[in-house]
Amino acid sequence: MAQGQMVPGIVSGRLSSDELTSNFTDLHPPLAPHEAAVAADRCYFCYDAPCVTACPTDIDIPLFMRQIQAGQPEAAGETILGQNILGGMCARVCPTETLCEEVCVRETAEGSPVEIGRLQRFATDSVMVSGDHPFQRAAFTGKTVAVIGAGPAGLACAHRLAMLGHDVVIHESRPKPGGLNEYGIAAYKSTNDFAQAEIDWLLRIGGITIETGSVLGEGLSLDGLVDNYDAVFLSIGLTGVNALRAGGEDLTGVRDAVDFISDVRQAADLAELPVGRNVVVIGGGMTAVDAAVKSKLLGAENVTIAYRRGREAMGASRYEQDLAASHGVRIMTNVQPIAVHGNGAAAEIELEYTASHDGQLKGTGEKTRLPADQVLKAIGQTLEGAPEGLTLDGNKIAVTGAGRTSVQAVWAGGDCAAGGDDLTVTAVAEGRDAAMDIHASLIV
Repeated sequence: MAQGQMVPGIVSGRLSSDELTSNFTDLHPPLAPHEAAVAADRCYFCYDAPCVTACPTDIDIPLFMRQIQAGQPEAAGETILGQNILGGMCARVCPTETLCEEVCVRETAEGSPVEIGRLQRFATDSVMVSGDHPFQRAAFTGKTVAVIGAGPAGLACAHRLAMLGHDVVIHESRPKPGGLNEYGIAAYKSTNDFAQAEIDWLLRIGGITIETGSVLGEGLSLDGLVDNYDAVFLSIGLTGVNALRAGGEDLTGVRDAVDFISDVRQAADLAELPVGRNVVVIGGGMTAVDAAVKSKLLGAENVTIAYRRGREAMGASRYEQDLAASHGVRIMTNVQPIAVHGNGAAAEIELEYTASHDGQLKGTGEKTRLPADQVLKAIGQTLEGAPEGLTLDGNKIAVTGAGRTSVQAVWAGGDCAAGGDDLTVTAVAEGRDAAMDIHASLIV
């Protein structure tokens, strides 16, 4: 964070340690057993339940609701984890308001859905607290698979392959496994180092080795991996960030929102983490909301999300938008950045109002300026370092079926693969399904 400390307006210690601790407590406190039983009792246990169809991992939601209602939370947890081995994290970060809860019959009838996300957390936490791992590893098949990237897709793929009896080596470029779950999730959504606790629990299946600091393209090649392993699963994520394409982007104080979020996640002491007095976040997705809310929680006085289209087009759900507003974040829509102004360091941002004409977004010529000593870019990420020889679909790896790439014995899933939503739960589903396809190809 040396970059931030060079800007007069970006300082640490805006709030006391006690205030910061209070600000970064659990966004949704866990349910007590009685609360969970009452909440689960609201489920209608629908046949052909729409919530199941809306879940990317196809969790049998009515079944785990009934298990909670019957006083069997660990059985409910096993039902969830059998489909989504990272069900604990997904319960904390999934946009359930636009997935399972949005189509809940209670939501349709009453405007108040069953609290599926919180109940999923209650069930999966019950399993993890018990200390047992509910899945048994099959006898070793003699096959070894390389997984590149220890994010949600890679971990889900590795666990399912290990459970089926294959040995798995995960090559992870960063010092810690977890990917987005470890480095990119808002700290108030995943507290108490939950990401690493979940990984430690997942690894109890056995048969999985994680090698950190192992980077594709730096000592690892796709050809070498194909030669040395029976199959390869790529879950390398999206590590590049789109350019702002506005003047002053190189000024001190302008940085990527994903890096800012990572700094907050990895900070040993939040009181030492610098934040601007006037923060502007460019973008309209969940990363933008997370960065904006974190800035407020760290003590920024004025935080604005600036998005080039209308609210209805924002990638962040209405719930996330309301969450930002509840923390005092201003949301400006139909504005795009023209320039960041300052003498070596950001001081103001110039925005132009936009309008849509025949489906094309254009500037109106009307402009405004906001004070901005810190500008965070949350305008989408790009694939960097894709191995040569792979066919791309736009800016992602092209896949068919359950993640098969154009290279024999190589699969891909998660954010780096084309076709799916950039969500943790979708990545888990893709990793799990790829593992099943890899397994089928290895045992023929």
